[in-house]
Formats: sequence, structure tokens, C-alpha cells
Amino acid sequence: MSRVAIVHDNFAQMGGAERVTEVIHRTMPDADLLTTLAAREKLSPALQRTRIQTSWMQLLPKPGKYYRHYFLLYPFAIEGMDLSPYDLVITSCFGYAKGVKKRKGAVHVCYCHNPMRWVWRYEDYVERDRFGRISRLALKPLLSALKQWDIKAAARPDFFIANSRVVAERIRMFYGREAVVIPPPIDTERFKASPVVEDYFLVLSRLVPYKRIDLAVEACTRMGRRLVVIGDGPDRARLKAIAGDSVVFLGRQPDHIVNRYAGSCAALLFTGEEDFGMAPLEINSAGRPVIAYRGGGALETVIDRQTGLFFEKPTIESLCGAMEEFNLQTWNPRRLREHAERFSATAFAERFAQFLRTYTGFDTGSQVHEGSRGREVRV
Repeated sequence: MSRVAIVHDNFAQMGGAERVTEVIHRTMPDADLLTTLAAREKLSPALQRTRIQTSWMQLLPKPGKYYRHYFLLYPFAIEGMDLSPYDLVITSCFGYAKGVKKRKGAVHVCYCHNPMRWVWRYEDYVERDRFGRISRLALKPLLSALKQWDIKAAARPDFFIANSRVVAERIRMFYGREAVVIPPPIDTERFKASPVVEDYFLVLSRLVPYKRIDLAVEACTRMGRRLVVIGDGPDRARLKAIAGDSVVFLGRQPDHIVNRYAGSCAALLFTGEEDFGMAPLEINSAGRPVIAYRGGGALETVIDRQTGLFFEKPTIESLCGAMEEFNLQTWNPRRLREHAERFSATAFAERFAQFLRTYTGFDTGSQVHEGSRGREVRV
């Protein structure tokens, strides 16, 4: 029986990348799960119950709080992982994990959520996160060195999977590698449609500058429309400072509270340019539409005037116009749900297993499979 390792960058938060890793591990429960550092209290119940092997970075001061500050240490931790026992290595990578070193003859599949945003889109990153002049001057040479490491690391996987066509194109542009697109899993079973729709818009997001939650806050403040913001992050104080009385910040909430607001909202406001973006499909699975910025991964998940509306420019005026047009539309909750189910966790697991069979010869089932590399393996 072949041994499998799943390597995730870090478990310092619970977002889309972590949900992907959780579903991959659920598909391959005998695989070992490795990472650089983990803040278990922030993870889903399923991941909290899972044995997660961490690196020496777990011993650093407050890793769950300062994980971003340790950005220059991740390459050393990743390259230092002992993966010699494993026949198949699957990396879930939004930054570093693709740089692991496997033994000769093993297969490495990288599920890439995005090439390192902080080195490949440096100007956008420092602008959106509002770094000062001194920080920018100090960061630039460090991130330039990190970019060179990233290019070398990108040569190590045998295969790339991208979460969207947008990311596949970035992999081709930055790394010169081809990628197969497999959209990430949506927990459609978690959400249910509500018989009552209330007159408020919803934001479900980490509160960080690049997600442009400020557009939703200012548009709803200007129009006097109710907005419920669920999520937390470093941008919360700034957003509250520009919010009017119609905007409510609930912070992080448990799933049952999120589900209730998702099923009852008029629509989700999805204002950033995301690499994929799970929230629109989660809202669709609750039978509700989305108003999304026309860019990034939303172009692959939102069907204009069927599952939501687009606004064209990242401006308050453009979003306000879409919100006014939204009032003239009607929505079919059943069709919204059917659309979301195309991206369910079951559909993801089937696509991922098919990829492994086709490209690597590994079978996630119990049957022996003749691999594309001319060997029989059992996973």
C-alpha cells in the first residue's frame, strides 16, 4: 500500500484553502496531514479532530498570531520536511507548499490556490494593505528574493491543479507550467433556503483591504440600505469608522448563525477580485443571489442575471447602480441551488480522484490501478 502525504502551507486561519485541504483529506483519510504551523482553535471541527504534523515553526512565538511576520522562514520549513516515506505528495498551496522536496520516484501534485500574491502582485498587495513608505522599501528586496525561490519551487511539482481559469493562467504566466482546473468544493449541504427573505444585504468575508469590503459599506451607507457584515480581520476598525447606521458588524459567527443570515438575505455583496471565491456559491446553495464585481473568479461562478448581477467598476457608484438594478430582478431559489451543486464537495472529490487516476495512476479507491507511470499502486 502506497503512503500519501498532504502538505498545506499553514493552518493559521479557516478559509477556502483550508476547506479544500479538509475535503482532500476526507477523500484520502489514511493520508498524513503536514503543515508548517497550526492554530487549531481557528480550524473547523473536522480539522481539529485530525492529527496534523507541524514543523519547527510551531515553536515560534504565537504562531497563530504572527504567522504573516514569519514569511521568510516558510521556505526553510517546507524544504526541511522529510517526505522520503511517501509515494504520493499532494500540496495545497497558496504560497510555499509546492516547494517541498520529494524522494526520487514519488509523485507530487500541487493544488494551487494562487501564486504568491505578495510577490507576484506586489504593488497591489502593498497598496491594498496600506503599507507605509519605509515598509515598502524594506519589503521589496526581501520579496524579490522570495520570488526567485518561488520560481525554483514551482519546478518541483509533477502536476499542477488550479482552482480557476484565472489561476491557471497565472501559473502559465509566472511559472511556465500548465494546470488542470478543478474548482474548489462548496459545502452545499450546510446551507438551506429560508421561506422568508429579509431586506438586507450580506457580506461574508475576512476583513482585509484587498477584498474591498469598503465598497459595500459605503454603498449601503450612501443608499441607506441595511448591510450585515459577518467576518473579522485587520480592516474591521477602518470599515466601522466609515459605516453609517444601516451597517452592522457581527464579527466571526458559528455556522448556524451564518447559515441563517445566508438563507434570509436579499443578496450577497461580493466586492473584491478573488482568485475563485466560494461565498457566491455558498449563497446560491442557500437559494439567494449575489451582486459581484465583474472580475477574477466570479466570472467563472456567477451567471449574469441568472445567479446574480455584476457591477463593472470597483467604485461605489458602480455598485450602487447594480443594487438599484437588483430591485427589478426576480430569482428562482431552486435554480440557484442547482447551480451551486455543480461545485459540491462530492463533485470536487470525484474530479480530484479522476485527476489522480488519469494523470498519476493513483486510485483513491481500494482497487489496484495501472498507473500512467507504468506501476501498480494502492491508496
